Amino acid sequence: MLTTSRPRAASKRATNVSLPEDLLAEAKALQINISQAAEAGVTQAITRARSELWLAENQEAIESSNAYVEKHGLPLAKYRMF
Repeated sequence: MLTTSRPRAASKRATNVSLPEDLLAEAKALQINISQAAEAGVTQAITRARSELWLAENQEAIESSNAYVEKHGLPLAKYRMF
């Protein structure tokens, strides 16, 4: 599984990315590093996709836990200070 928290010295590989001309022009005008912005965007997309996948894979357990709490309350509720 690919990890998004990798060392800074990770090797990089050149790739081609197609962007709308106006978006690229505005980014260049604002002196945005396209490679860094693309890397940040891909990292964010990976994080979001992993989160959605984890939720889908664990949906049954989450629903079971929520049903237990609805039926029996929180297991340690009597020890809560609020």
